[in-house]
Amino acid sequence: MIKKPGSYELRLKKKKRIRRKISGTPEQPRLSIFKSINHIYAQIIDDVNGVTLAAASTLEQENRDLEQKNNTEAAKRVGASIGKKARDKGIEKVVFDRSGYKYHGKVAAFAEAARESGLKF
Repeated sequence: MIKKPGSYELRLKKKKRIRRKISGTPEQPRLSIFKSINHIYAQIIDDVNGVTLAAASTLEQENRDLEQKNNTEAAKRVGASIGKKARDKGIEKVVFDRSGYKYHGKVAAFAEAARESGLKF
């Protein structure tokens, strides 16, 4: 009997396929999102130098008042937070890395909030 890959393995295959095509530079870094069962995380990464320029998540102090930390409202808050931190560091344009997730629901809410806070992608 052949074992079919689960959703985790399929997402990792998609992530590798996406990462072959996009990369962050100092002029236009990569905005990466990760969703766990309990939280949402985002990073702005310069792949050329291998450094994280800004990060935001539902674990931060400003997001502690959320009742649920893994829903669309939390995604909007994290998107707005990463956009504000990017503006403070002088970053305007990024490449969006959805990490193999569908552009729907939490990922779409995160992206729209990041765009509203000033990021262009």
